[in-house]
Amino acid sequence: MTETEYCARAEALKPRLYRTALLYLGGESAAVDAVDEAVYKGLLAHGRLRQEDFFSTWMGRILINVCTDELRRRKRELAVEALPETAAEEFDALPLKEAIQRLPAELRQVVVLRYFTGLTLAQTARALGIPQGTAASRQRRALALLKLELTEEETYEPNG
Repeated sequence: MTETEYCARAEALKPRLYRTALLYLGGESAAVDAVDEAVYKGLLAHGRLRQEDFFSTWMGRILINVCTDELRRRKRELAVEALPETAAEEFDALPLKEAIQRLPAELRQVVVLRYFTGLTLAQTARALGIPQGTAASRQRRALALLKLELTEEETYEPNG
């Protein structure tokens, strides 16, 4: 794959990568930064991609790694001091978005890739480097937790 081909394919994939990063990181500017970094890292490594058919899965994995690194960095920063911007973003977030962000990382990855990135179960498993059965069980567990949490939120709402 040439650099020109890589750039064209990466540009076409950016909206999907952005949606994934937004769900992982919760903020628009962080999502844009993560996509930019993932595209840059992909450009540096595009010569190592063995099968071009797996380009979108490969880019998704790069993006997940970038998002995971960002979340680790945030966790270290939050240990030192609380960021008021983050609290405001969480307050304004939608219930589903909040519920997804509260899932354990391994479950959140499967949900984001399956339902917001549009990968099949097999592609999700391949992107995460796990067996397809593990991806399926994580998906079931994540959906059960989301259903439980969103159902509790509906019943908890005061009648105003």
